[in-house]
Amino acid sequence: MKKRIWILPLLTGILLLCGAVGLVAYNMYQSNAAFEKSQEVMTELRQLIPEPSAYTGTAAAGTEPPSDDLFAQYEEPTTAPPPEMHNVTVDGENYCGYITLPTLGLELPVMSGWSYERLRTSPCRYSGTVEGRDMIIAAHNYNSHFGRIKELSQGDEIWFTDADGIQYCYRVDYTENIDGYDVDQMFSGQASDWDMTLFTCTLSGQSRVTVRASIITEE
Repeated sequence: MKKRIWILPLLTGILLLCGAVGLVAYNMYQSNAAFEKSQEVMTELRQLIPEPSAYTGTAAAGTEPPSDDLFAQYEEPTTAPPPEMHNVTVDGENYCGYITLPTLGLELPVMSGWSYERLRTSPCRYSGTVEGRDMIIAAHNYNSHFGRIKELSQGDEIWFTDADGIQYCYRVDYTENIDGYDVDQMFSGQASDWDMTLFTCTLSGQSRVTVRASIITEE
């Protein structure tokens, strides 16, 4: 009887372990698939976007953040880029440019609008523009996308090349975790304290790893 008592916990433990291994394997599969797809898009973007030239101008003041709560659940996609941002089309999707994270060895396309489905392919522009100095880019926490942005440190560079081939260089100011439902905190300080924000969800999904950066201009 005592032996039978131990069988159930043992089987439960084995099933839980198998489930955890399966989840990790599935996440790895999704990450690899997302990376392969994003690199296919990058190949197309390099042909469509001119060779990068450094941004040297003075950006305009930031715009007001959207009033609806899109940040919390990724429920309502933004389907079109604002008129002040140009885009190129690859496989029926609009891209406003691509982002380079030299410290992490990543170069990824950025879709002009976002939705949960689009995030499976590449990072997406969540709101704002580079010219408005209030651009926010979201991505899944795949290691091949933004899963490693928590490793970025103050002073690390972020490059964003827009659809016209203009390359904007940013320097990381700080990284913070923001509650997944705190939309005001996500938009706080824009156009005064930071010019670019990257964010992704944590593994638990309860908060967002958020990187704030300021633009560097060449005189």
